[in-house]
Amino acid sequence: MKKLILFFIATIFIIPAVRADEGMWLLPLIEKLNYADMQKRGLKLSAEEIYNINRSSLKDAVVIFGGGCTGEIISPDGLLLTNHHCGYGAIQQHSSVEHDYLKDGFWAKTRADEIPTPGLSVTFLERIEDISARILPALDTVADEQSRNKKIDAISKTITDEITKGQPNIRARIYSMFSGNAYYLFVYKVYEDIRMVGAPPSSIGKFGADTDNWMWPRHTGDFSIFRVYTDKNGNPAKHAPDNIPMKAKTYFKISLAGFNEGDFAMIVGYPGSTSRYMTSWEVKERMNAVNAPRIYVRGIRQEIMLEDMLADPKVKIQYASKYSGSTNYWKNSIGMNEALKRLKVIEQKEAMEKRFAEFAAADNSENFKTALNDIRTAVEGREKEYTVMQYFLEVFRSIEIHNIAGHAIPYFKALQGTDKQAAANVKEHLFRIADDFYKNYNAPTDVKVAKAMLKVFTEKVNRSYWPQALLDADKKYKGNFAKYVDDMFAKSIFTDCGKLKTAIDKIAAQQASVPDGQPLMPKASIINPLLSDPAFNLALAGQEKANAIGTGIQTYALQLSKGRRHFMEGLIQMNKDKQAFYPDANFSARLTYGNILSYNPKDAVHYKYYTTLDGVMEKEAPDNWEFVVPEKLKQLYQSKDYGRYALPDGDMPVCFLSNNDITGGNSGSPVLNSRGELIGTAFDGNWEALSGDIVFEPELQRCINVDIRYVLFIIDKFADAKHLIEEMTIVE
Repeated sequence: MKKLILFFIATIFIIPAVRADEGMWLLPLIEKLNYADMQKRGLKLSAEEIYNINRSSLKDAVVIFGGGCTGEIISPDGLLLTNHHCGYGAIQQHSSVEHDYLKDGFWAKTRADEIPTPGLSVTFLERIEDISARILPALDTVADEQSRNKKIDAISKTITDEITKGQPNIRARIYSMFSGNAYYLFVYKVYEDIRMVGAPPSSIGKFGADTDNWMWPRHTGDFSIFRVYTDKNGNPAKHAPDNIPMKAKTYFKISLAGFNEGDFAMIVGYPGSTSRYMTSWEVKERMNAVNAPRIYVRGIRQEIMLEDMLADPKVKIQYASKYSGSTNYWKNSIGMNEALKRLKVIEQKEAMEKRFAEFAAADNSENFKTALNDIRTAVEGREKEYTVMQYFLEVFRSIEIHNIAGHAIPYFKALQGTDKQAAANVKEHLFRIADDFYKNYNAPTDVKVAKAMLKVFTEKVNRSYWPQALLDADKKYKGNFAKYVDDMFAKSIFTDCGKLKTAIDKIAAQQASVPDGQPLMPKASIINPLLSDPAFNLALAGQEKANAIGTGIQTYALQLSKGRRHFMEGLIQMNKDKQAFYPDANFSARLTYGNILSYNPKDAVHYKYYTTLDGVMEKEAPDNWEFVVPEKLKQLYQSKDYGRYALPDGDMPVCFLSNNDITGGNSGSPVLNSRGELIGTAFDGNWEALSGDIVFEPELQRCINVDIRYVLFIIDKFADAKHLIEEMTIVE
């Protein structure tokens, strides 16, 4: 193992021979791996100005926004820029029929008008540390894969506990890199008082909606603005009226100088997940067991949701975020499967596996010889149950009454214990979830979705995998699952927040008379509100069956993990003289660099690297909700009132392309020029290269970004929020 560590370190520090636009690079390794090439491409910063733990650097202005996006600090007072679709949940949370911020937008005129957003946090990176030497040598003596995992978990807990002890706002996480061949510690600081400052109407921030999603040319002003607040001493704190705007350690200057094709561009952010080192068997699994069910199920659900949303303004607000979240990776899955086929990715992977097998035979390493067989056997062994699990997840997560009933299961189980306080705590947690859930719930829509989803499930999934509640319903209703759904909604306490709370309160009231130390479970006649509730029974039976299916899948996990680890180790050795490796994305901080660049999607078609407001007007369709253009934006266009944000030829830029290597999680990431100045915000990938999470295609893969000049134009001219412009540092 010690030899492996030395080899790995030697290999990873090779200056990359691959195209520099491919790669999600770890920040501490930039100076050794990439800096020389970045300078050749035009970078004007030092490596320490990008990442430094002893003084402020660019990494201090980049944050994890919420739980799955990136954001950047753009003023000394904690002003934060991210995507509109990243802030969408918060915008929707604050919207009502009377104040529809999704439709009309929102702009705080003063800091007193900035809206607190409970549940939203931002996370700053403090430092990254390679701790492979603390973990890998300890694994030399482990007997098997399960023991290895337990050892890693134990060491990791010791390390993270050392970091976080006595520091409630500090988080520490250890990431496995290269399939368990290296380990890095990331230390973060979390801020919880985040307030909504501004958002354009969805007709700008979501212009093009599902039709344009993952497509180029793009004309979407995909941005929203928040602010980070601290206590009076500058420390992270929960929301309080006397909290103050954060005094930023560093923030991004904003460039109005523009850019040309070929100019340097880099992105720092938090890419979510890639699988660049997948085998052909895993690619097939992604296409057939994951993407195909997702495409089929979500397509049906989304039609129902959209019909109700377009018919009722209240439902449109309630379901806006749910619909957007569903369609995003529905369309991504469609594009990914098409791209994987078109680019013959399976054939590429099979050719690579053939080369690896030849290398393994010549190397004579038993680990390398068995790696591919371990992966293939595990993937093929779990194929049937893995597909069923995807249907389980897609179908039952789509039935909202099932979801809220599932949240009552922990309370039901707490009643089987003896701890009154624990049960009371679980009950209060359930009530908090219910308060949030029912704000955005429409039972008639859920009835339609539930009928469609159960039809899909019973048609696509073998009866041996059905939850017992469905088997019972099939017998009772003679296969009429639509009637089963109608009865469920007629009888269940989970259709209404008041019904739920009243029923649970009745159960909880019985606990007072239970002697200390005795089980809290009330008499059967009292607990009937749960035991006899059809939605609760479906959720309980569904959880039991899903756990059983998951156990079957899990039997292959250790073999798959071992195969991937040895395969990755072998790939590094096999290519040690040809290229450096970057680890797959795992929502840890990464840097990608490349250029502003157009592309040719197919024969005789060329896509320019930027779009303008002309394209917005060309796409306008007043009767299509996806392409409505606000009247004021049309007026600004007609008068050409673009101020200092226009291109030299007088046009108003909207979006642009770069060949940076990004994926989900990078949404909201800062796009920076050679001087580290903000020129845009990343928000999407392009349709022709949606296979990019599995294989990078340098000729096709592009990152779609909203131009910072369009962001400022909307803030300044459209929203008349000049006070926000004034607190930014703008470089002309």
